[in-house]
Amino acid sequence: MKIQAYITALLVSLCAVPAQGQEWQEIGSDHFLVYYTGDRDFAQEVSHKAEGYYVGIASDLGYPRYSEFWTWENRVKIYIYPDRESFLRASGQPSWSEGMADYTNKRIMSFTHSQGFVDSILPHEMAHLIFRDFVGFKGEVPVWLDEGVAQWAEPLKRRIIKAVSRNILDKGTFFSVEDMVKLDIRGVTNTSVVRIHSIRGADGTRSLMTLNGDVVVKVYYIEAISLVGFLIDHYGASSFTEFCRQLRDGKSLADALKFAYPMRVTSVDELENAWLEYLRGP
Repeated sequence: MKIQAYITALLVSLCAVPAQGQEWQEIGSDHFLVYYTGDRDFAQEVSHKAEGYYVGIASDLGYPRYSEFWTWENRVKIYIYPDRESFLRASGQPSWSEGMADYTNKRIMSFTHSQGFVDSILPHEMAHLIFRDFVGFKGEVPVWLDEGVAQWAEPLKRRIIKAVSRNILDKGTFFSVEDMVKLDIRGVTNTSVVRIHSIRGADGTRSLMTLNGDVVVKVYYIEAISLVGFLIDHYGASSFTEFCRQLRDGKSLADALKFAYPMRVTSVDELENAWLEYLRGP
């Protein structure tokens, strides 16, 4: 067995083991099974929030409601440990972690009274799961789209992202869409040094920026959610759904844009220009 497969199998087995001396209790809903060993009220809050997030995310992505998606035996399992320490022991996550998701087995883990989990991590990880169920792994789906969808599901980020994006734009460190597509953010660390092109200036040229990895990561994720929010807010959820569907079916980014947004966004450059106009507007 390969090391990575062994680690994944180990995490999955640990996930199903409750805290020592306790047994899992279950709360079932339409799309989730929440397992807990401590505070039932918190587990019920998680169940209620998860169903609400599900409706919003599925609506944004246009996932067919009649597809038996995440129902019956396909319901996603959420494990709520009684405290941070037991969660960390079971998950192997770093000490700052509020929760995690096992995408292969559709399981999410956290601990009682983790508000960071309820408000941010739960919708974020659910969006990753729903998005990948929708688009799969075979098409040319850019990483920024996956990460942007996951962040767009977080209510707080959704409310502030336009103002935050505009602030970065004003500072002159905004990345071009082309470089957003090319950059593999998963390989960037805080100590990385990255050369990246900016958006076009007033004279139509792009400048070449050399930035530290921590800055690149911050700007990349802000732009990812900003771009997804622009596509959904400005052109509507149904066009965004079609855009994702075309990527899922194997079209390139440029061709998917042409198909989903005909006469409005027919190239990557047009996407960038329309997005910037949106950010600079009221």
